[in-house]
Amino acid sequence: MKIGAKIKEQRNKMGLSLRDLAGKVDLTASFLSQIERDQASPSIDSLRKISQALNVPVFYFLLEQEGPSAVVRKDQRRQLTLPDANITYQLLTPNVERKMGVILAELNPHDGEVPLVHYQHTEECIFVIEGKLDITLGNKVHHLEEGDTVYFDGPMLQRLQAQGNKMVKYLSIMTPPIF
Repeated sequence: MKIGAKIKEQRNKMGLSLRDLAGKVDLTASFLSQIERDQASPSIDSLRKISQALNVPVFYFLLEQEGPSAVVRKDQRRQLTLPDANITYQLLTPNVERKMGVILAELNPHDGEVPLVHYQHTEECIFVIEGKLDITLGNKVHHLEEGDTVYFDGPMLQRLQAQGNKMVKYLSIMTPPIF
């Protein structure tokens, strides 16, 4: 199923009109209609806003859903690269429609911040596998190194940034999955 069809299906499940969704995501109803008919492509930022408004993770729109398998093989991980942020996400859980999601993220150094979308009802735990990561929760910056872990409510997250000249690799476990 294509992105547009998935957006329309989820919008209809929630009983939202195009105009209702447009008001929630700051896009026009006509542009959303074009997206749903696959005549236009949303930006990653727009897709994040749409996913938040429709209460599904971004991966829901980008990946084909598979059956209820419990195993994700290393060579079969689903991957999403955000070119603007120079970050790559690998989905480690088999289905994004479950209660928890696990993502392996690789962030290159000196590429700025990871673009964030704030979700009201999420919890997340980040485990740094490799490199150094600065994470801002509220107004406090935490400097994490290899082996460090941080646990927080989603709305507290303000900023994620690689430090030093080495790639940062971290594991993100969240509930519900938002990406």
